[in-house]
Amino acid sequence: MTKTLSPAPHDVRAGQPRPVPPPRPRVTGWSRLRWLAWPLYLTCLLWFLRTEGIPAANDVLFLWLIAALLTGAVHSGHGPRGFLLVLRDWVPVMAVVWTYSLLRGYGAHTPWAPHWLPQLRFDEVLGFGETWTVRLQHALYTAGSPHWYDYAAVAVYLSHFFVVFLLLAVLWRRAHHRFRQLLAAYLTLTFAGFATYLLYPADPPWLVAQEGNLPHLSRVVWEVISVSGLPQADSLLENGSQFANDVAAMPSLHSAYPAMLLFFFWPTAKRWLRAVLVAYPLAMTFTLVYGAEHFIIDVFVGWAYAAAVVFGLRRLRDRLATRASAPVAVRPEATAEGAAQAPVRTEATAEDATKAPAKGTARTEAPAKGTADLAG
Repeated sequence: MTKTLSPAPHDVRAGQPRPVPPPRPRVTGWSRLRWLAWPLYLTCLLWFLRTEGIPAANDVLFLWLIAALLTGAVHSGHGPRGFLLVLRDWVPVMAVVWTYSLLRGYGAHTPWAPHWLPQLRFDEVLGFGETWTVRLQHALYTAGSPHWYDYAAVAVYLSHFFVVFLLLAVLWRRAHHRFRQLLAAYLTLTFAGFATYLLYPADPPWLVAQEGNLPHLSRVVWEVISVSGLPQADSLLENGSQFANDVAAMPSLHSAYPAMLLFFFWPTAKRWLRAVLVAYPLAMTFTLVYGAEHFIIDVFVGWAYAAAVVFGLRRLRDRLATRASAPVAVRPEATAEGAAQAPVRTEATAEDATKAPAKGTARTEAPAKGTADLAG
């Protein structure tokens, strides 16, 4: 009975120890924290959205984005090194973007008056005598009773505040060289827009309507948010009127960023992704024009800025790469010296060639002499 219940014997040679199974990994507090990192982050984010509202300020968005990257570092087990990498790459970005927000507010106090008539005339030409903003709102918008496309316009408009940052975070994790390229394009485009706000302050359509130069227009996005009761989180740093700039309409960075993503990702994107890249700028254009946030000419100029930045930086990188991989040019003096010494080397080679057969003949005669000796 004992033999029947005993386990099958192992094929172990005499004198050798039985194989010991590897020990189970020890569950520590750090490993538990790794698995709890994302649930804790998502719980905190949902609580923030419920109590404070939608974050639509750069500093709040950046804080949550950096917190997400730190959470990813904890979950992946990188430890303190992962924390340092996140802080090294993202805290300077946050500082630069916040500085832009501060300067953008100061840009509203230029000594020259904002422009509105050239944009209005351009849009009236495209609208056959009436701007497309007026046409779209009269045909589609019902004040106090939002439609489904009004909520879609709100979603598209608010995507401006986080889509680029999310894509930067993905590239930071998966392709760091692409992260640096997109970040360079984003910062260059942002500060190019700021320079234009200083040199050419421009009124948006809703402000032109308030001044009596257009029929009544509604700021669709903000009215829908107000009607729906969606709360908005206040900025931690960008408080006060010094950050507001209502005359920063030319160019439209809301339209420039989607165009930047289109031009940046197009060469390597798959077919379905290219469809998304094309649809996003078009949806943003409809939202901006319909919502009275920008004239059509503001959108076109934003697209032109995005194309100039993306293609300009790409060409600059290509030129720098070509220059780095080009062979080192030989100095003309060194080439002349080499050409002068070439005949001497040629004569020496010819002299060696004339001496070679004599040595070869002597070598060929030696076996013959040896053969004669063997014969003798």
